[in-house]
Amino acid sequence: MKVALKFGYIGFHFHGFARQPTVPTVEGTLIEKLIEREIIDSVKEAEIRSASRTDKHVSALSNVMTFYSNKSAKDILFSLSDEFDAIFPYGITKVNDDFNPRFANSRLYQYLLPPHQYSIKKLQNALYLFEGEHDFSNFARLEYHRNPVRIIDKISILEKKNTVAIQIKAQTFLWNQIRRILQAAIKYCNNSISLDQIKHALQKPNMPVDFNIAPAPPLILTNIDYQNLHFFEPNLLKERISFIESTVERYITNLVF
Repeated sequence: MKVALKFGYIGFHFHGFARQPTVPTVEGTLIEKLIEREIIDSVKEAEIRSASRTDKHVSALSNVMTFYSNKSAKDILFSLSDEFDAIFPYGITKVNDDFNPRFANSRLYQYLLPPHQYSIKKLQNALYLFEGEHDFSNFARLEYHRNPVRIIDKISILEKKNTVAIQIKAQTFLWNQIRRILQAAIKYCNNSISLDQIKHALQKPNMPVDFNIAPAPPLILTNIDYQNLHFFEPNLLKERISFIESTVERYITNLVF
């Protein structure tokens, strides 16, 4: 049986998501517990796949991992629910053999900023330039095999009690794309660059420009959406992911932007 496990995590407890041989990662820690609890026998036989490989220190309220197991979906979820300090499994569902978690309808990230530090109007002016289809060569860490053209569906700015949350929705993102977009917007708010410089970097992707990259800890993968896929999510488990966002909120008060 193939299942999809939904979970959140506090990213700055790990050295990124993807497995690494010498440091703790989200994926590696999950796999250790799956084997330890005899949910899977081996990585190869389980055919483990993950929806999003977030960067080092990036957190998530919703990421998805698929694997094969002989145990029931509910048994898997509840056997993992108390196994971790910084990973929070809270949903699970059976999926077809051809389901690949990488192929989501959309992904939603949010980036948290301290309140009252930046002009909301200036943030809007800068960030809305990135909506729609663009070549993001100047706003990503490029990989030779990946097309730098992406479509950002929507960017929203929400003023919360303790933070300003910038939400960015798209089907797929490039490596470091969101953090480089945010750094450009922050530099514009600080009067370090102009809107015209941002526009030029978008319109002339073959002319390299580097506005640098924003810190990773304020970035949270908030949601991954799949068509016609419904997870079993007990409220008692799902409520625990609110701890992730509150932990990130406390953390960013000590950051200097």
